[in-house]
Amino acid sequence: MAKLHEAQGKTLLREHGIRTPEGALASTPEEARQVAQELSRPVVVKGQAWVTGRADRDLIRFAADPENAQMAASEILGRLVAGQPVEQVLVEEQVDCEREFYAGVIIDDQAQSPLLIFSSMGGTGIETIARSHPERIVRQHINVKDGLPGYEARNLVRSLDIHGKLLVGLGNLLASLYESASAYDARSAEINPIALTRDGKLLALDCRMTIDDNAAYRHPDLGIEVAREYDRPPTRLERIAWQVEAGDYRGTFYFIQMEYDYAHGDGVIGFHGAGGGGSMMSMDAVINRGYKLANFVDTSGNPPASKVYRAARIILNQGPIDGYFASGSGVASQEQFHSARGLVKAFMEEPLTVPAVLRLGGNAEQRAIAIIERAQAEIPAPVEAYGKDDSPEKCAERLDFLISSYSPPAERPTGRFPPDAAEPYQFSTITGGTVTLDHAACRRCDSKICLDTCIPQILSLEENVPVLNISREQAHKGGCIECLACQVECYFEGNRGGSVLLPIEGL
Repeated sequence: MAKLHEAQGKTLLREHGIRTPEGALASTPEEARQVAQELSRPVVVKGQAWVTGRADRDLIRFAADPENAQMAASEILGRLVAGQPVEQVLVEEQVDCEREFYAGVIIDDQAQSPLLIFSSMGGTGIETIARSHPERIVRQHINVKDGLPGYEARNLVRSLDIHGKLLVGLGNLLASLYESASAYDARSAEINPIALTRDGKLLALDCRMTIDDNAAYRHPDLGIEVAREYDRPPTRLERIAWQVEAGDYRGTFYFIQMEYDYAHGDGVIGFHGAGGGGSMMSMDAVINRGYKLANFVDTSGNPPASKVYRAARIILNQGPIDGYFASGSGVASQEQFHSARGLVKAFMEEPLTVPAVLRLGGNAEQRAIAIIERAQAEIPAPVEAYGKDDSPEKCAERLDFLISSYSPPAERPTGRFPPDAAEPYQFSTITGGTVTLDHAACRRCDSKICLDTCIPQILSLEENVPVLNISREQAHKGGCIECLACQVECYFEGNRGGSVLLPIEGL
């Protein structure tokens, strides 16, 4: 679920008539001082971070004047929280609170409907309150067809012995909270606390809202960069990886970084899985040998070779790692030679300078293993490939041995790329790639291996050179599946006249 910062959530609440304290965001201590000056009253300075318990983390400070607000902001901004720096603070008026409440709308997957939760007590420790005072909390499922009528919201509030103007105000607030959550496809929307001020106003002092990943595209105004369930802003590589996934529907590419400060010798592994359960077992096998994981990656669901290539390139672009481990379920239905070609292309171009162990269990695994072994002489670091009969534990043991006996090169080697084409024949692919066949080299090729290994068979021989037997438009729309045979197979079995340029925006 894509999380929103407090300030974003409050903006959505105000759109639906829920009042919040006066204030504004600040990105510098000076801006925080200016906001406090404009408010002309004591303020609270709150670091904007996707975590709970901000008060316990000293991310919420009270300031009596602009000078103290500036000082509080300077001590909060830039602090690392969940591996990411706090970039903004919300400076708001302090509220003279007489009583606190809690309200939340959460999608109940089991009941397949939204669940409204209301408590006559709120504030820090709402979970403890729920356990110690269950009589103070009421719940009600909402029929999505009918929504939450005002009278139902008021009846829910009334059940906690709340009456009069407060009953009406809280009922209206609950109805508005549901409207806001529904309008923005929120998986959860919580206000904690709702403050009843001494002059009788109801204000949302704090809120948390998460948006359904699958609905994020409908709300570009929210500025959700990556529709993934993170508890922090996405890293640069996570943003890049998301663009790969968002632009290519074929198969899955899930990438998340798990380490942020590491160096060579710390025992950090770049992990490349294929299939959830098998990947978990494989990660355990590496961790049990004393290693840490720099990332988690899953390329499954029959991804093209190009997606595996881009995933490998992103893994290798992390901070220094000590090894590369690829292992999934071991019985994948996808053709493993696609993954093998993607890995070979990445390892040659990046190039790979740490040991790698690849467990390519699944369809055509022996062909995939042969592709990896054939490329070893062109890859600077040792690479070993295994199949489904080799356990994750055995493969992790081999990686451990290779790392312990390997010394990285003193200077980074140059990546291996096909030479510039003297007589280029080109067409584009569905993900913005460019396939180039150098007809000057193709004429001197004896094997014409690209024709035999092109999986969709879209190449034919004309005047002794390979050309498309479909239109360039058809190739661009998916006729070329980016199997990478015309580069990888041509490099090793042909005359090295084929290449596939696959851009990775931002890398």
